[in-house]
Amino acid sequence: MSTQKSSTYKDAGVDIDAGNRFVQMIKPLVKATTRPEVLTDIGGFGGLFSLNADKYKKPTLVASTDGVGTKLKLAFMTDKHDTVGIDLVAMCVNDIIVQGAEPLFFLDYLATGKLSPEKATEIVKGISDGCVQAGCALIGGETAEMPGMYGDGEYDLAGFTVGVVDNDRIIDGSTITVGDKVIGIASTGLHSNGFSLARKVFFERMGLTVDSLLPELKQPLGLELLTPTRIYVKTILNLLRDFQIKGMAHITGGGLTENLPRVLPRQCQAVIEKASWPKPVIFELLREGGEIEEAEMYRTFNYGIGMALVVPAKEADDVMVRLSGLKEQAFLIGEIAKCGAEDEGVALI
Repeated sequence: MSTQKSSTYKDAGVDIDAGNRFVQMIKPLVKATTRPEVLTDIGGFGGLFSLNADKYKKPTLVASTDGVGTKLKLAFMTDKHDTVGIDLVAMCVNDIIVQGAEPLFFLDYLATGKLSPEKATEIVKGISDGCVQAGCALIGGETAEMPGMYGDGEYDLAGFTVGVVDNDRIIDGSTITVGDKVIGIASTGLHSNGFSLARKVFFERMGLTVDSLLPELKQPLGLELLTPTRIYVKTILNLLRDFQIKGMAHITGGGLTENLPRVLPRQCQAVIEKASWPKPVIFELLREGGEIEEAEMYRTFNYGIGMALVVPAKEADDVMVRLSGLKEQAFLIGEIAKCGAEDEGVALI
């Protein structure tokens, strides 16, 4: 008869009890995001959401999935985990609001080598905060404990959101025409893109650390870089009630020069005035410290503009006034011009 101790899942690195404790810890965070359409609590096999189809003539569902990228490295380096969840939600919901869709619900995927219920709860707190900001419900998710897959204390995140828009109110840029104005809404910093280059410049080239205090910044560098991505959902939904928004672009990886053309019709060019908005200090520190060329800044980072709107010229001033009333920093950054096929896209002047 064998004298060896019987093997358990916990011996292999997966702690079921820790997972159950984590679920109990996050229940209040999930509940804080609920909407009337949510039919289930977390813990079931699937999340149930009852779409109130009577609100729409012809409802169209819009879905998006995304992650946070190497911004997570900053969370590991600072041991601060309660804001990357906001970034996760933002990257998904900002992508569907540009098509006019109201985010309805959100699901997350958290993968780690060893589950720390306390750290994971911090992460979900950020996801909950992001869902509250976006007005969508966190209805489920997956937490995967995978020994040997990640370094100590490291994890990865992915998110998924579904929204709805009436078919005749989908915004796809098809009505954009010459003379329309481009409005830029300010970002809060790098948001969730360009961090591989930012880390290389700040930590390798300049020899800084997450604790570095630079005179130009009001907080340590690591916390500045962790500033959460702005969620524009409620602002955009407010605008859509009263104004014609012909096209919108969420300015993520690729910057203005790569993202704005995604909503422009053929033979249209967005002429953007580079001096029309102030560049946040963090970008200037990056540009100078890395000796990054201007074109690279515009195609890698949002460079201070997190969301771009294309509106009729006659409505531009009123939209700007409304944005100010909504406490958004906004700038009239350009207009749409006619061009040949070879010049389609963005022209920076």
